[in-house]
Amino acid sequence: MWTVVLLICSNVFMTFAWYGHLKYPSAPLWQAILISWGIALFEYCLMVPANRIGYGQFTGVQLKTIQEIVTLAVFAGFAIFYLGESIKWNHVASFVCLIAAAYFMFEA
Repeated sequence: MWTVVLLICSNVFMTFAWYGHLKYPSAPLWQAILISWGIALFEYCLMVPANRIGYGQFTGVQLKTIQEIVTLAVFAGFAIFYLGESIKWNHVASFVCLIAAAYFMFEA
């Protein structure tokens, strides 16, 4: 459970580090890079413990799969609420396919 909580928190920071600057296209690139690196530090401070705690309970491949599903969920919320974008039917369909892939990852 802690693994998933830490991965969610980590992905919130990661999403803001990677995509938060898109809302401010007039900011200088060097500033966006420095701010993104500062935010990414917190992402790593959560991601590394999440993987350490989870490894053994999950395989490395399963951890990566969980992280990707969490990333998609966090990014969908970010795109809607922060960037003001809409999620279309094909986005939802692709998310469902990835969740189905995760199901098969854990089924064996």
